[in-house]
Amino acid sequence: MGFMSLDYEDKYYSPKVKFIAGCDEAGRGCLLGPLVAAAVILPEGFKCDLINDSKKLTEKKREEAYKIIKENAIAVGVAIIPPEKVDEINVLEASRLGMEIALDDMKHDYDIVLTDAVKLYHINKYQENIIKGDAQAQCIAAASIIAKVTRDHICYELDKKYPEYNIKKNKGYGTKDHLEALAKFGPVKGLHRFSYKPVKDSMIEKVFLF
Repeated sequence: MGFMSLDYEDKYYSPKVKFIAGCDEAGRGCLLGPLVAAAVILPEGFKCDLINDSKKLTEKKREEAYKIIKENAIAVGVAIIPPEKVDEINVLEASRLGMEIALDDMKHDYDIVLTDAVKLYHINKYQENIIKGDAQAQCIAAASIIAKVTRDHICYELDKKYPEYNIKKNKGYGTKDHLEALAKFGPVKGLHRFSYKPVKDSMIEKVFLF
């Protein structure tokens, strides 16, 4: 499977810039479960056709790419922001917080940071926030895959606990089956994001129904 070359970061490598950290998140638009952020440093010159924007890959390909990244990356960091925190600080701030925690979690120094269009406030390194960064820079695409696969695995576990919401299939997004389950069963504290409109609306419906 051939994709366009994701080589945005190549222009930054120099004797002073050896380690470029790419950051991205998964689950921003989901009605339940955590937001997961990741940070990845790939070796200079590392290229793999499978590493692309995670949304463009099938689940099987994402799992393959996840293994390749884990085996080849210089460093990988992950942050899991629970739904209560997303509600408390809002999803954009949760994305920022997650990326900053993921950078720390790498436990490896870095020279610059590239993010998928999210400005980070608490890092003291040069950063560039690239619109559609996961389709331009290999390190951001790698972070998007790590975040997405990590979150999918969490969703499979949540599905075992809350089978009525069909999380294994919808991954927490506001699909028809998820909205129907919300209308029928209502949201669950510690699982759903109560600041999201469809979740709020399902609570109002429950109040009026009973």
